[in-house]
Amino acid sequence: MLNILLVKTSSMGDVIHALPSVSDIVEHFPAAKVDWVVEENFAELPALHPGVRRVIPVAVRRWRRNLLNPASWREMSAFRRTVQAENYDLIIDSQGLIKSALIACMAHGPRCGYDWSSAREPLAAQVYDRTIRVARDLHAVERNRLLVGRTLGYTPDEAVDYGIAAPELVLPWLPLGGYVVLLHATSRADKEWPETEWLALAAHFNSQGLRCILPWGAAHEQARSERLARQMANAVVPPRLNLAQAAALLGAAQAVVGVDTGLTPRAAALRVPVVALYCASDPGLTGVFSSGPAVNLGRSGQVPQQAEVIAALEKVMQR
Repeated sequence: MLNILLVKTSSMGDVIHALPSVSDIVEHFPAAKVDWVVEENFAELPALHPGVRRVIPVAVRRWRRNLLNPASWREMSAFRRTVQAENYDLIIDSQGLIKSALIACMAHGPRCGYDWSSAREPLAAQVYDRTIRVARDLHAVERNRLLVGRTLGYTPDEAVDYGIAAPELVLPWLPLGGYVVLLHATSRADKEWPETEWLALAAHFNSQGLRCILPWGAAHEQARSERLARQMANAVVPPRLNLAQAAALLGAAQAVVGVDTGLTPRAAALRVPVVALYCASDPGLTGVFSSGPAVNLGRSGQVPQQAEVIAALEKVMQR
């Protein structure tokens, strides 16, 4: 039995992009046991994959903010004991950062990761027992899959399988009938799609008898959801959702339109029809990547236009 520890801690999109590598491992080594070290805020994501035996949460972000708090040091000690409780046949750091390399060093077993030219932080490569070269101009999903495949001696298949399904949860606030999810919230203002465009898109969906659901994560995003919803017909602003509830919402949607945010690739991972909008970043490296009905539109300096968004929606919703 092959015991593997995968280190991929954050962010949400990065964690999602690593899920297909677990599907590949299970396909080529059905008896393999995969543990996964991940930031505590994203621990629900790898837990959705049936190929992951154990999720080991880490709290590097929170510990950094509270280094003088004795509780942080107790939690760090507890994490070290947990990650050292197993002897691994292989420890794969697919994050390629100094912090993730240090986490890999805590565990017992041979360490593998990107080589000096491939890692996001080249110094991380110094701590690995074996390094793998993977081109940096590939999509993150491809990079993860190639790193793991080359480490274990196989070539990943062309088809991409994220290995997760939406949980079956009752969302009591969700009205009956078909709906689409509009993911308007993102980490930077320059990544946002104009509000006038969201309103026009909602009118298009309303003409098809579909409600618009506008999730949010922070208070200012809630305010924006509510402002948009007031100008849309039959729109719904949900309560704040945890990751499992968000997956249930996305998984049952007729379509998802989202900007550059973690929930957009998650919808694609669930094989929901997705149109991803990029206004200030290049989707070539981290855009939605799926064997399902998904399209990336726009790039830095080129905001997607309403007509091309609707045309893309018609294509992905017909698949």
